[in-house]
Amino acid sequence: MATIKKVVIPVDFSSNMDKVIDYGVSIASVFGAKIDFLHVVDDFKGYDMLLVHPSFKSITNDLQQQAKKQMDDVVDKQSTQKNEVSGHVAVGYATDEIISYAKKTEANLIIIGTHGNKGIERILMGSTASQVVKNAPCPVLVFNPFT
Repeated sequence: MATIKKVVIPVDFSSNMDKVIDYGVSIASVFGAKIDFLHVVDDFKGYDMLLVHPSFKSITNDLQQQAKKQMDDVVDKQSTQKNEVSGHVAVGYATDEIISYAKKTEANLIIIGTHGNKGIERILMGSTASQVVKNAPCPVLVFNPFT
C-alpha cells in the first residue's frame, strides 16, 4: 500500500467547504499526512472576450487578496490539528492549477468535493472534480458534501 504523506484539499469558499475540509482533515489525520489547502482564483484569461480591459488585472488582484485572507482563516481554524497544515492561493484555471500543484508538491492524494460554487453546472459531479479525477498525478478521493 502506498504511503500517504501529503494531501491536497482544494477549497472554493462555498457553503459546502467546511464539510469537505472536515472530511479531508479526518482522512489525512489517519495517515499523519501534511495537509495543503488550495484555492484557485480565476484570472479571466480563460474567457473568449474580444475586449481585454485593464481592470481585469485589478479584479484578479482583489480576488486574490480576498482569497488569501479567507485561506488564512481556514489554516488558522485547522492549526490545532496534529498534522502540518498550510494554505495556498493560485491564479488560473482551477483544474490545471490543482493538477499542477499536486505534481509540484508531489502530493500522494487529492481530496475534492463533488460540488463547487457554480450551481447547476455541478449537479452530478463538478466538472472541476471530474477533470481532476481524469488527469491527476495521484489518487483522488471525491467527497459528496450532501451525504
